[in-house]
Amino acid sequence: MRSLYITSIQTFSGKTAICLGIGRQMQADGFKVGYFKPLGAVHTRVKADLYCDADAVFAKQVLNLSEPPHVLAPICLTPELIQEQLANSGRDLTTVIVEAYNTLSQDKDIVLIEGGGSLREGYVANLSTDKVAKMLGAPILAVVKHEGDVQAMDDMLYAQSRLGNQLIGVMINNVPAESLDFMREVAAPALERRRIPVFGILPEEPRLLATSIGEIADAAEGQFLCHADKRDMLVENLSVGAMGVEAARAVLSHIPSKAVITGGDRTDMIAVALDTSARLLILTGNLMPKPEMLRRAADMGVPVVLTPYDTLHAVERIERFFGKGRLAHREKLARFKALMADTFDFKRLYQRIGLQV
Repeated sequence: MRSLYITSIQTFSGKTAICLGIGRQMQADGFKVGYFKPLGAVHTRVKADLYCDADAVFAKQVLNLSEPPHVLAPICLTPELIQEQLANSGRDLTTVIVEAYNTLSQDKDIVLIEGGGSLREGYVANLSTDKVAKMLGAPILAVVKHEGDVQAMDDMLYAQSRLGNQLIGVMINNVPAESLDFMREVAAPALERRRIPVFGILPEEPRLLATSIGEIADAAEGQFLCHADKRDMLVENLSVGAMGVEAARAVLSHIPSKAVITGGDRTDMIAVALDTSARLLILTGNLMPKPEMLRRAADMGVPVVLTPYDTLHAVERIERFFGKGRLAHREKLARFKALMADTFDFKRLYQRIGLQV
């Protein structure tokens, strides 16, 4: 049985999608694939008294795994667990991880181990990336999100410095068109000379940065007034309706796939947003819209979310997530898998970790 630990240097790097994209391709190539996330940070309730990492729940569905989510992600960093660990009164988490890993790795050809959102994660529970990977005997693939040519190079060299021989290579994600030549012709050869294999360079694609309506509603702590069933629909642009009506009409008519934030009492702005094909309306200040406007939105299939925050604070909360939309989404994952098939060197990865096709 083989294993591969996939981690990222910074948050919102596309690590989960890369992990699942690799897993789906391995399954297509005939391997029995397992998924394991030793330390979960984004927890969701799966039973009345049981929490699990949200990525593990999604991975179970995408990879069609038989193990329950609490085995796939045995440790979830809830506030209670953090307090226990800091007080030295908690469980021996290494034992929990090893036992769960040994259980799910039975009859598998390969187990993909998803690490934390950055190399800083895990220390509060004494479960840093290098420690867990070494404990499970797994080589490490580091995901780097491109936010600048120098930044990307620094991040990859930093990963090598931190992880040493445990690092078997990197994958560079979200590279804009103007940086592709540099990353392919300059950066990648330079990294290879420094014994950092580059398994893939994925181009930026705006659709993959889209944010789901549900994520936006959660960020704004809002409630759906209609079409809560469209939580999974994606939005690519965020616009604030805080201008004059004619100016707003001119601007919004040229912005595709948008969510519009405005006050619930701005009937004129709500009308403009609907006229210009908004995909989502976020109404601020707990101000209910006029009934006829809500009916119109419902008839047009446009979700309406009411948030208690004023427009400024609603925008601040949403922008923490917007443009950093999680790739654990079926529509985005399908597109991401196709991109990986075109740009990721699976043959080289298989050779490096000892998988025989």
